[in-house]
Amino acid sequence: MVEKLYNFTLENGQKLIERIISDENADINHVVLPNGDALPEHYSNSHVYLIVVKGAITLELNDEQPHCYPAGSIVNIPYQTKMNVSNKHDKVLEFFIIKAPSPKNFN
Repeated sequence: MVEKLYNFTLENGQKLIERIISDENADINHVVLPNGDALPEHYSNSHVYLIVVKGAITLELNDEQPHCYPAGSIVNIPYQTKMNVSNKHDKVLEFFIIKAPSPKNFN
C-alpha cells in the first residue's frame, strides 16, 4: 500500500482543534468554532492556507479591518502575519489549516 490514510473528526457543533498531519512537508489542522468563539491571537509560523468548509470565518490580519470569508473560500496568509481568527456568525464554522512548508522548516 503506497498511500497513507489520515482521519479527522466529523463536525458536531462543539469546539475542536485537532492536528491531523505534522511532518517535514506540511502541517494540517482541523478546526471547529461555534458562534462567538475564536482562536488566540498569534503570528503565522509558515505560509498558511485556510480552507473554509462550513459557516464563515472572520479574519483580522495585522492591523487591517476584519474580513469575512464564506464556505468554499481558500484564504492564503503570509508567513509572520498577526492573525485573529473568529466565528462571528450564527452557523458553526469549520475549516482546515494547511501550513506549507511545515513550520519545522522555519526554526
